[in-house]
Amino acid sequence: LEGSKAFSKDLMKKYHIPTAAYEVFDKAEDALEYLHTKAKFPIVLKADGLAAGKGVIIAQTQEQAQAALKEMMCGGLFDQAGSSVVIEEYLEGEEFSQLAFVNGTTVIPMEIAQDHKRAFDHDEGLNTGGMGAYTPVSHLSREVVREAIDKIVRPMAAAMVAEGCPFTGILYAGCMATARGVKTIEYNVRFGDPETEVLMIALQDDLYEICTQVLKHQEMPLHWSSEPVLGVVLASQGYPE
Repeated sequence: LEGSKAFSKDLMKKYHIPTAAYEVFDKAEDALEYLHTKAKFPIVLKADGLAAGKGVIIAQTQEQAQAALKEMMCGGLFDQAGSSVVIEEYLEGEEFSQLAFVNGTTVIPMEIAQDHKRAFDHDEGLNTGGMGAYTPVSHLSREVVREAIDKIVRPMAAAMVAEGCPFTGILYAGCMATARGVKTIEYNVRFGDPETEVLMIALQDDLYEICTQVLKHQEMPLHWSSEPVLGVVLASQGYPE
């Protein structure tokens, strides 16, 4: 789910989990042809494999997209991670992270958090692994959160069971609240920073007890501090390049 964006997107399509429209390419000439003839801008280019949280480029123009694609597929920008590329529609809306403790179809959702993906103020920099985060995200409604759990988190847990490879661990859904409902940006399969740093401070329950319950296939309500928690990342100069 995290190691191959193409695998993850194909699974979302198979199980009708809402996500951005996409195409997968393993030949640069085919991807360039698609950009030239069918793409609408802005557009998102994703390295298929793991790229330390930096394998996503949002291109505003045809020229930017083609240059980024050549770097990814021909210039070794993300090493082997970029040998195959997912090109998908750009989703507009409010991005948030929905993490959950999962064991098969047993799901214990956490509070949502919101991180800041772009380096520099005013979203002027490149995408990063996250420059900071906060929780709670009080301006997003409980209905939006329920939609993310019911349409994105629980269906993927059930899909993995149906595929014969049930998932146990932390399922992390990157979500976008759009005008057309909540959509999946991506899945990670771990506690993801910087969100975890704020969520673990806000969590009022015992982490060991939660893990024990989910391993017994017992769901339990989680309790969260009403106080806001904010995290800021200090990064080396030049990050993420």
